[in-house]
Amino acid sequence: HLVESGGGLVQSGGSLRLSCAASGFTLAYYAMGWFRQAPGKEREGVSCISSNGSSTKYADSVKGRFTILRDSAKNTVYLQMNSLKPEDTAVYYCAVPDAKRDMFTYCSHSTADYDYWGQGTQVTVSS
Repeated sequence: HLVESGGGLVQSGGSLRLSCAASGFTLAYYAMGWFRQAPGKEREGVSCISSNGSSTKYADSVKGRFTILRDSAKNTVYLQMNSLKPEDTAVYYCAVPDAKRDMFTYCSHSTADYDYWGQGTQVTVSS
């Protein structure tokens, strides 16, 4: 079970930190991805982290502004979002792959590689 939180309304240039908390399993054993979906658009990968933490990945549109962080003690993965832009407005989802996908040293921005999804949290950036 994955639960996102931390979304909200923020002005352009502001910051938000999204959280994805896991229950019922140890998130540190899994790769994890953050995705977003804007109205009328397909869901896209924003950032991900491999299960061993050695590999992270960012969409070009967020590089240098977003950071993915894992807190194993809290069984939570965060997405720190700085210098937000109106085009970052979307519903943000976290997701984990089934263990059989074995994303130990890599992660993916493909929605097809993830099996378990949170309910999403709305991020709105005003201009």
